[in-house]
Amino acid sequence: MRSRVEWLERYQVALYLIALLVGAGVGLLVPGVAHPAEGAINPVLGPLLYATFLGVPFAKIGQAFRDWRFLITRLVVNFVLVPVVVFLLSRIVAHDQVLLVGVLFVLLTPCVDYVIVFTGVAGGARDRLLAAAPLLMLVQMLLLPVYLWLFVGNEFVRAVDLAPFVEAFLLLIALPLIAAGLTQFLAVRTRAGKVLQEIVLGAMVPLMMLTLAVVVVSQIGGVWQQLASLLRAIPVFFLFAAAMIPIGAAAGRIARLDVAGRRAIVFSGATRNSLVVLPLVLALPAIFDLAPLVVVTQTLVELVAMVLFVRLIPRLLPAHASERADS
Repeated sequence: MRSRVEWLERYQVALYLIALLVGAGVGLLVPGVAHPAEGAINPVLGPLLYATFLGVPFAKIGQAFRDWRFLITRLVVNFVLVPVVVFLLSRIVAHDQVLLVGVLFVLLTPCVDYVIVFTGVAGGARDRLLAAAPLLMLVQMLLLPVYLWLFVGNEFVRAVDLAPFVEAFLLLIALPLIAAGLTQFLAVRTRAGKVLQEIVLGAMVPLMMLTLAVVVVSQIGGVWQQLASLLRAIPVFFLFAAAMIPIGAAAGRIARLDVAGRRAIVFSGATRNSLVVLPLVLALPAIFDLAPLVVVTQTLVELVAMVLFVRLIPRLLPAHASERADS
């Protein structure tokens, strides 16, 4: 089993792209599966986030606060600099409120799951991203309504029903987080808990593949039908990913982080929480029916960008000779 898990982790980026292609093919060739697949998003996303949070070392989470330079840099990049970039880029679609809402939802929420995967592939500090993941998740949920109020207006915020938001947070964030903490507690004290932890962590790549495929199957038909409208949002997503490379690198350098930390900051700033945000956007009023497709479009653009990032970032931020020797 260990060799199989190692193989999955080694080729996970390619496997994610295959899952996207398979999902797109099924969704376009068999459009009738879109509705059942949409209903399956939350059931597959919950286990994925459970596996993601299970990788967070809760017993060592205090280390995330001790590494205060990395933590503060990550918070500043994601909740001070990113909103400025998003506001400026969102002017491209500001004339269309539905596109604007979709863009804001997905770009204002930093990723807590597969950012760890891509950071690790690129030689970044994935352990520090893991340790700070719960705090990042909490902060974005608290600040997202504030940013939406600032960028869209009070009328939009008041028109949104908060009940689905609370339900999504409890089922997709709080419950997997608590379950992961309990599993780690049992893993230290019982063999059964340890076996469960190993099985779930070993299933991380298949769970990510399944989630990506289900999301794409459920939404690709709508993306294709609304492609003319969605094309206006695509430049925003590519420009955002490109802008976060120099911004993240500069922030890491100013904070005097090591190279692994700088790479992690770049990935944290560039990757967004599309899989977690999608259920929230699906809960919006019917007038915003295009917004979920905007989120899915960002996912597709981002995964293409991440394939480039894992090659590009190590070259832009090369390890020093001493760091290579240590590794």
